[in-house]
Amino acid sequence: MISWRSTWSIYTRELTRFLRTWMQSLIAPVMTTSLYFIVFGAAIGDRMPDLGGVGYAAFIIPGLMMLTLLGETTSNSSFGIYMPRFTGTIYELLSAPIGVAETLIGFVGAAATKSLILAGIILATALVFVDYSIAHPFWAVLFIVLVAAAFSLFGFILGIWADNFEKLGIIPTLFLTPLTFLGGTFYSIDMLPEPWDKVALANPIVYLVSGLRWTFYGSADVDFRVSLGITIGFLAICVAVIATIFKTGWRLRA
Repeated sequence: MISWRSTWSIYTRELTRFLRTWMQSLIAPVMTTSLYFIVFGAAIGDRMPDLGGVGYAAFIIPGLMMLTLLGETTSNSSFGIYMPRFTGTIYELLSAPIGVAETLIGFVGAAATKSLILAGIILATALVFVDYSIAHPFWAVLFIVLVAAAFSLFGFILGIWADNFEKLGIIPTLFLTPLTFLGGTFYSIDMLPEPWDKVALANPIVYLVSGLRWTFYGSADVDFRVSLGITIGFLAICVAVIATIFKTGWRLRA
């Protein structure tokens, strides 16, 4: 049976850590997103044609949101588990009567909450620069939560794998950010010439950006059901990997 008190303790600890670093966790992403809107939305947007009946400044909102969410969720989650390993306090968590389920629900719940807060702030910031509407708000919230949960777990795995601060930043900096830029953040995959439009589909971030864009405007490069299925599949893989890590004690008990 799940101990909800233990889950709540982990959840509140992670959320409190997030709020303590609000300058880095909230202000920095908002400022970065604002710069993107100023450069790509205001300066370039007026010179770009509508994409799928959507103005360019509004078209890039889901991509910019995904760019921020992936980086922030992965970094926060990986740092959250790496620091207890680095300081040795991870043994308090391992020796406590807390199961894998409580740990995952606490960490993932906090990451999802952070992401929803951040997404809300980004959407409010976007309103300053462009008018937009969300065609499917329920699916938008659900998709954001699923992506946040999946990449929170992915960051959890990254934080356990990393044995120094350099490794902690390798994946977000060298892989996630470039893949997001190449994943249709600022353009539609249909705009690419052959065969690059097909090659782009090998980028998993394409499905995340496309899925979120569908929830906003009802049209996307990839069927939303495919995007949703890939997100849930990645979430399930991360859960299985973390369950194995806790079962074997890999890098936790060393």
